[in-house]
Amino acid sequence: MNYATVVADPPWQVKAGRPLLGYVTVDGKQIWSPAAQKSRELAYPSMGVDEIKALRVADVAADGAHLYLWTINKYLCDAFDVAAAWGFTYSTTLVWAKNPKGNGLGGAYGISTEFCLFCRRGKLSAMRDIGTTWFNWKRPYDERGKPRHSAKPAEFFAMVEQVSPGLRLEMFARDRRPGWDAWGNEVDSVSLPLELF
Repeated sequence: MNYATVVADPPWQVKAGRPLLGYVTVDGKQIWSPAAQKSRELAYPSMGVDEIKALRVADVAADGAHLYLWTINKYLCDAFDVAAAWGFTYSTTLVWAKNPKGNGLGGAYGISTEFCLFCRRGKLSAMRDIGTTWFNWKRPYDERGKPRHSAKPAEFFAMVEQVSPGLRLEMFARDRRPGWDAWGNEVDSVSLPLELF
C-alpha cells in the first residue's frame, strides 16, 4: 500500500502517571486527587527512539504523503529525527492544549499539552487550510468516565480527513475508523512490512 496520509502515535517510553481517586475540592476548586505519588507503568508495550526510527514507514508511504506524528514534551526533539528517518520533512507543529486536571504529569510544570508534527514527503497539497495550530479538544473518556491514556480526540481525525487525502493509515491504532487502515497491537491490523507486534 502507498498511503497518502499516515498518523502515528508511537508508544514512547514513559510512565502512565499516578493513579487517581477522582475529584476533590481544594480552595473552592474541583481538581483530580492523586491516589499515590508513584507513577504507574503503561498498560501497553513501549518502544525506544531507535526502535521507532527503524520502522520502515517510508516503504508504505506514497511519494507524496502527509505524516502526523504525535509526541510529548520529553520526546519532542527526538520526534523530528523520527520523521526524518521515515523519509519526511517537518512542516508545522500542532498543539493539543488540554484543560488541566490537577497537576498532571510532569515536575515543575504540569504537562497539559501534546504535540503533533505535521510533515510532508514530496509535494502533496493540502485539501483545505486550517487557520490555527492550537486546539483545545476535549480528552476522550472511557466507559467509567476516566480519561483514556494516550487516546486522541475524534476532532483530530476529522481535521486530518479535511486536510489530507486518502489512502489513510493510523499506526499504533487503538480503534478502527471508517475509511482508514489501522495498524497496532490493539486492533485487527492491516498487513504491513513493519515488524513490531
